[in-house]
Amino acid sequence: MADASDPAVGRARPLPRRRWGIGALLGSGILVNYFDRINLSIAGPSLQHAFALTPAQLGWLFSAFFWSYALSQIPIGLILDRYGVTPIGRVGAVLWTVATGLTALAGGYGGLIAARVLLGIAEAPAFPGNAKATGYWFPRRERSLATALFDAAAKFSNVIGAPLVAFSVIHYGWRGAFWGTAVLSLIYTIGFWVFYRDPAADPKLSDAERAYIRAGGAAAEGVATAGSGAMLGYLLRSRKVWGMAIGFGAYDYAFYLFLTWLPGYLVHTMHMTLLKSAGFTAIPWIVATITDLAVGGWLIDALITRGYDETRVRKTVLVAGMLIGVAVLGAAFTTAVGWALLWISISLAGLAAAAPVGWSLPSLIAPTGGTGTAGGIMNFAGNLAGVAAPVVTGYIVGRTHGFAGAFIAAAVILLIGIAAYVFLLGPIAPIADPPGEAP
Repeated sequence: MADASDPAVGRARPLPRRRWGIGALLGSGILVNYFDRINLSIAGPSLQHAFALTPAQLGWLFSAFFWSYALSQIPIGLILDRYGVTPIGRVGAVLWTVATGLTALAGGYGGLIAARVLLGIAEAPAFPGNAKATGYWFPRRERSLATALFDAAAKFSNVIGAPLVAFSVIHYGWRGAFWGTAVLSLIYTIGFWVFYRDPAADPKLSDAERAYIRAGGAAAEGVATAGSGAMLGYLLRSRKVWGMAIGFGAYDYAFYLFLTWLPGYLVHTMHMTLLKSAGFTAIPWIVATITDLAVGGWLIDALITRGYDETRVRKTVLVAGMLIGVAVLGAAFTTAVGWALLWISISLAGLAAAAPVGWSLPSLIAPTGGTGTAGGIMNFAGNLAGVAAPVVTGYIVGRTHGFAGAFIAAAVILLIGIAAYVFLLGPIAPIADPPGEAP
């Protein structure tokens, strides 16, 4: 009998593509999720004027989301492994819709901070939940492209979100912009509630597609084989997990520097209007979206399907992408708009190519039932960097009246992340289940 996981069989007898519909749903969630994040950076100059904020205060406001988001990552990973993607994803989507609405109602600096802290808690399940869901729904050879669907959505949100939010801020005020993203969040919440199920619970998933997914090495559904605390302790003793976490933290530092400060950089350093800065902000994010899907997604899966060593392919793209990210140094030594955007585009292209590999790691190396916890650890480290990047950048800009020092700091941190991926992560293979536990 032919193996359902054989690519040749898949070509001869096309399978239903329910899994790709789920992948598109997860990607749309991250797209909306990031509209709720970037709206603050776009509205930042307006908020700074409205509430007379210093650059340092604006940096703290940019980082407020990441305080609670980062601190929630490990607990939410444990909760995801205990209760599953479906219920936790539903609760998170409802809460982030409420948090975005509360931001629009904020009456001062304290209210803005509080609303962003709530948003961080609400959106905490998004990425580790998507990593866990992708592990369930896709065989290993399709995992990179499936991961790129939702990771690229984070980049693409800046392509369409930045101009839309800027237009809303100009014509409807910053409160109107936040109400608009709250409505989009509500629409996604309804969609996720109606359509998402894990494969075992999805009545629309055919037997043939389910067999194909499982035969291709999809992550096993079910709760962790060890207790939550035991799984967390076990993973924290793993050198692989530390390599994954430190490397991803370095990636996130650079990523969130661009996410939070790029519009302000173009307004204050390049003397652009808000709407013009939003248009120029879209350029490097378009490049990042393309490389995320084409290199971090399609190319990796294509090479693995053709028989190239999985670890070598993934680690080559991961390390090479991070190295290209160091091109942010170029932006530190120019005041020309064209050159600055070129260097930033190159940097984001490299980071975007590496990102799907980074986000596929939890489902590829975690022991049975531990993907959510592994993803939580990784995203906790990443978002500690997310807390640091806007605050450190704010202080550097306030003291030096420029962004050169901020870009140099990002390049140095990326080099530390590269070392962690090279020397600590090792082969991209599953960690053994905790001793004494049945798989």
